[in-house]
Amino acid sequence: MKTALHNTVKVNNRSRQEELQRIISTLANKDDEIQNFIETLNHTLQNVQINTAKVLLDLEQEFGTLQTTLDEMKDSMANKIKQEQAYKSQELQNQLTICSNALEGSEELLEYANRTLSTKDSEAFTKAAKQIKDRVTMAPAFRLSLKPKISDNMTHLMVDFSQEKHMLKSLKFLPVPRAPEVDPADCLVADNCVTIMWSISEDDKKIDHYILEYRKTNHEGLPRIKEEKNWDIIDYIKTTEYTLSGLKFESKYMNFRVRACNKAVAGDYSEPITLETKGFNFNFDGTTSHQNLKVDDFSVEWDSSGGKGQENKVKGKENKGSGQVSLLKRNMSGTPSPKRTSVSCRPGSGRSNRDRFSGESYTVLGDGVIENGQHYWEVKSQKDCKSYSIGVSYRNLGKFDQLGKTITSWCVHINNWLQASFAAKHNNKAKAMDGQVPDRIGVYCDYDGGQISFYNADTKQLLHTFKTKFTQPIIPAFMVWCGGLSLYTGLQVPSALKSFQKGNGELSNSANSLITLAQ
Repeated sequence: MKTALHNTVKVNNRSRQEELQRIISTLANKDDEIQNFIETLNHTLQNVQINTAKVLLDLEQEFGTLQTTLDEMKDSMANKIKQEQAYKSQELQNQLTICSNALEGSEELLEYANRTLSTKDSEAFTKAAKQIKDRVTMAPAFRLSLKPKISDNMTHLMVDFSQEKHMLKSLKFLPVPRAPEVDPADCLVADNCVTIMWSISEDDKKIDHYILEYRKTNHEGLPRIKEEKNWDIIDYIKTTEYTLSGLKFESKYMNFRVRACNKAVAGDYSEPITLETKGFNFNFDGTTSHQNLKVDDFSVEWDSSGGKGQENKVKGKENKGSGQVSLLKRNMSGTPSPKRTSVSCRPGSGRSNRDRFSGESYTVLGDGVIENGQHYWEVKSQKDCKSYSIGVSYRNLGKFDQLGKTITSWCVHINNWLQASFAAKHNNKAKAMDGQVPDRIGVYCDYDGGQISFYNADTKQLLHTFKTKFTQPIIPAFMVWCGGLSLYTGLQVPSALKSFQKGNGELSNSANSLITLAQ
């Protein structure tokens, strides 16, 4: 009775502990949310001060520019009035001079005519009268217009700025476009591409373009103010959707936000959204590599002389950064066959409880462990790579073991030395495959389904599938001799493969399936 009661108490206490742990986790998450919100408010408050100072400065500059423009217009118009004054004055002065000269000539002729009237000599009188008549005919006074050429009116240069004053009094702040709305349900993440779709209010019909901003993060939910990565910007988008392609999913999530712009100003950002962009990320693990493979974070190089291995930097097992890792080839002249090469062993280092690969096992493992789920990565070989293998293995692969020759490793092997071969290998058994070796091979791993498949990465043609039941975590594994490989990680499982796997549970051929060369 006491034992049963004691067990009941223990069960109840355990249940309360679990409930308390959930409450603690909930409170911790809520505290984190509130702290992030407080940081957001502080950041917003700080931006209010900064942006207020900015718009006040802009206002001062705009009014200063307006005043400068008015002053320039005033000077220009005043100058035009003065030019008009100078023109009219000059014309009137010219006409005045002509009239004065004409008057002077007319007065002189009048005086001469009066003197002629008092002449007693008939012959002299006749001659003088004739001259006076001729001079009167040609006198400027009789050809002169007695009407002013220029009016003294200046009303055509008067101004009325009442309309402009009304316009100035109606000055307003610029109309700002409303923030677009982004619905995560309308967005698509597939094949390492992200398509963002948004909508805008019907009232905002004068949108010129949109700005899309995005950044990678490992935090779910709203963007963190203290996020270490800056926003990347895509500008001048003319439609209400945009696709980012060729992405490397080196983080679990991506934040997105959009703002609309008219001809003058950009509006507020949309509410940011967070989309999951998780890919399988790993690098080569230099602590496992054969001494003839020199490894660092981003490259592995075959060295026939047995180059000194380098310690790989400590990395996380998930979302460490994707990209291309190259295994560079060297000059292959005089390089011995892997079957005939004897390489001395070197003390293990780096990875706990295992030694580096040695002997004829020119192997390096990936530093990412697969314990569940579906994953995908690709490998590209150099054109003249003489021998290489691509596959997976358990972590207990022996230091002298070769890929495909043990029950704990699965791979495809390509040999271009002496006699070419293309085969799937497991447990020291090889299955020859027909067809040409692809330049780039995709590896699909369904851990829970017990499946390893190899594809032509370009055409998504199925090359070979291993069906098994994994009893331990597995690791990507590679062998390279006299050549090089390039590794591409941070990839999603391609949609074509998902469709194929869904529609071909038993990997049978169909109109929509990929061609099965071997199984």
